[in-house]
Amino acid sequence: MSDIVEAAAAASDLAQRRSGVAIRQLSREAEFRAACDLLDRVWRPPPGSPLITMALLRGFQHAGSYVAGAYEADRLIGVCIGFLSDAGLHSHIAGVDARARGRNIGFALKVHQRAWALERALTKVTWTYDPLVSRNAYFNLAKLGAVAEEYLPDFYGVMDDGVNKGQGSDRLLVGWNLADPAVAEACVRSHHQAPVPPDAVAGLDADADGLPVRGPLDATCLSVRVPSDIEALRGARPAVAQAWRSALRDILGGLLADGAAVTGFTRDGRYFVERKGDR
Repeated sequence: MSDIVEAAAAASDLAQRRSGVAIRQLSREAEFRAACDLLDRVWRPPPGSPLITMALLRGFQHAGSYVAGAYEADRLIGVCIGFLSDAGLHSHIAGVDARARGRNIGFALKVHQRAWALERALTKVTWTYDPLVSRNAYFNLAKLGAVAEEYLPDFYGVMDDGVNKGQGSDRLLVGWNLADPAVAEACVRSHHQAPVPPDAVAGLDADADGLPVRGPLDATCLSVRVPSDIEALRGARPAVAQAWRSALRDILGGLLADGAAVTGFTRDGRYFVERKGDR
């Protein structure tokens, strides 16, 4: 285990150098308040309803959970927060300042989180994400090597922040098996190209107007498409965005509930799913 811990720490150092940040655990009130402010700028909750509070971060940190920030010089530009759970660590929320996106800072935070967890003999991290957000699906499944475990319909109930308002809160629960050699490799590579199964049949696709089109679900391997930018679609065509939510819940959610497994995700917005008994 010591070799894995040392390699994870080296991978974290590499990721921080590549993204130009220094990541450290937060421990002071001013740092907690800065973290809360950053997350509110990212999610834009309504006035008087902060996404997370300084007191809660203090409690997480004091209890030994993961409360980390990415710094560029003295400026906090990324935050990642997780709490201890039955699985090991549940990574609850992460955010990067809009002015610093595109520099793999979110990746550096996750690689740091892995090293932190392994140092404490925790071998699994779980988290949830909106399965309609293509860039997050690619980041979690393809780039980090996390594994989809469960589709959770309307997991958080009604949400009123600027990112999630009005569209339901379906989430995909993923597990990150930290000692898996494939995950260790993912944490040091700079590029990744997800393989495309040649025999995949479209179980969900888009028509010429951008509406979801359901296909046959009896194939061995299925592709399940999501919009390239669901957040823009929610603003411009909310009814279409809602149609995608319903279709993905029925098809991806139904397949996972039936025991199928997500085997990959591509940059062009397709989940690949293998049905139960076909692997």
